[in-house]
Amino acid sequence: MNLNHYFSDKRGVGVLSTADSEGRVDAAIYARPHVMEDGIIAMIMRDRLSHKNLQENPYAVFLFMEAAEGYQGIRVFLKKIREDQNKELLDKLTRRSLSPEEDASKGPKFMVYFSVEKVLQLVGGQEL
Repeated sequence: MNLNHYFSDKRGVGVLSTADSEGRVDAAIYARPHVMEDGIIAMIMRDRLSHKNLQENPYAVFLFMEAAEGYQGIRVFLKKIREDQNKELLDKLTRRSLSPEEDASKGPKFMVYFSVEKVLQLVGGQEL
């Protein structure tokens, strides 16, 4: 499945699910991920619970429910491979428009990179 094409074409709601080292699960609303040229998924994160969980457990699932009739979308199973705080890239890829003061008040941002382990339909177990 071409995730770059999929996420550039579809609109909807994304939920990133993570768990800490003891298996306590969290879910948070996230924007569509950035798909890099090499197929790596990148997400901009603040230093909050999802980011903290990924320091302890590199696995996550990004569920994307399309803004369409019925239950359409995908589940993307991810493994964190690295992160950085490249300000130029973060500024370039940030989609929200905040003033520099508003952005700074929300805390540091991280670009977190994931390999894609598998992609399943939103409903059912069919691998895409």
